[in-house]
Amino acid sequence: MDAGQPEFGKIVVFGTGLIGGSFALGLKAAGAVEEVVGFGRTPSTLRVAQELGVIDRAGINPAHEIGDADIVLVATPVAQMPEIFARIAPYLGPNTIVTDGGSTKGDVVAAARAAFRGHIGKFVPAHPIAGAENSGPSAARQDLYQGKKVVVTPLPENNDERLDRVKRAWALCGADIYELTPEMHDRVFAAVSHLPHLLSFALVHDLAVRDDAELFFTFAASGFRDFTRIAASHPEMWRDICLANREALLGELDSYRAQLDELRDALARADGERLEDVFGIARQARREWAGS
Repeated sequence: MDAGQPEFGKIVVFGTGLIGGSFALGLKAAGAVEEVVGFGRTPSTLRVAQELGVIDRAGINPAHEIGDADIVLVATPVAQMPEIFARIAPYLGPNTIVTDGGSTKGDVVAAARAAFRGHIGKFVPAHPIAGAENSGPSAARQDLYQGKKVVVTPLPENNDERLDRVKRAWALCGADIYELTPEMHDRVFAAVSHLPHLLSFALVHDLAVRDDAELFFTFAASGFRDFTRIAASHPEMWRDICLANREALLGELDSYRAQLDELRDALARADGERLEDVFGIARQARREWAGS
């Protein structure tokens, strides 16, 4: 590569919203890409993405864009990924690397294996930990990944060069790179991401469907706002995530229900000592995690 030349020629992004759009903007801000081509479900979304400078142009036919791409990022809801993998599989070039931004890995890897078959080594799974409640191209930010974690979950078929290229792309966006196996990734994120979203949606839904919901929301303050912030997230995306990681999520949900049952029993017994003990352990763990 010549001095001053971007590290990547063409990047193709499927899904030009928060995750995919911020990846594109991050690479552009770093001067690391010559051209970004976007694919999406609606022409209007792609038009907005181009007007905002998220992409340089909209792709029309994968057959004309994939073969000479350095990296193809699939940043759609996970349920859409199998169809996209199947669409692009026939057109992978010798140097094309495919990666993703999905919040689950086991199902995504299975879909990639089915689509790419003997070329599965060209797929390097990844998960950027930098979500937000907003979506669409207007939510994309060039600094979204600054100081944020990106988990790469390498496959046995990935060679070091392809793995390093994907890591480098995310690092150029400002991310800190971590590695997990796909299986461990799904266990961890069922507990620390998927379950909290499920609980937040459930609490807001429980209040919203009551006849006197307006009364409750009138008096909801900062504690409710903090706990339910993530209930403003994209319903379609989180439906897909919950279903895709349902086995691990069911296990975590059962564990949480057991914890709630224990707290309910303590409350019914007026066992303040047990309540305080649980609260104290949780408070200390939260403080240590938050660094305060």
